[in-house]
Amino acid sequence: MNKVILMGRLTRDPEVRYTQTNNTLVATFSLAVNRRFANQNGEREADFINIVAWSKTGEFCSKYFKKGQQVGIIGRIQTRNWDDDQGVKHYVTEVVAEEAYFADSRRNGDNSMGGTFEETFGTTAPGTDTNTENNDFDVSSDDDLPF
Repeated sequence: MNKVILMGRLTRDPEVRYTQTNNTLVATFSLAVNRRFANQNGEREADFINIVAWSKTGEFCSKYFKKGQQVGIIGRIQTRNWDDDQGVKHYVTEVVAEEAYFADSRRNGDNSMGGTFEETFGTTAPGTDTNTENNDFDVSSDDDLPF
């Protein structure tokens, strides 16, 4: 199975191109995805992952995603290679986006188009919960309790 789920910040605005053969839209961008643990110096490192989005997904990304925005991407890993004009072989590993979502909270941006991370995955995106107390239930009065 080849399935990737990423959440990170765009390092640049998506770049749009069209294929020569059938004029299909393709958007490319990269995500900075924080690593889970800090290095020996106590600093958090990030991986920079290239993303390719085709057709409708690419159109959505190019229209609504901007540099610095936190997004969620579901897709697959793809590897490809080619020889340049000097005969040097180049290898590329990238993620082909099949689904794209906003991951910033609604307080930080307008998510009126498309789904949020919470709507899609049923949980709050890591690092977006500002309340440190247990907030599984928002109870405004005893009348709201289910028991």
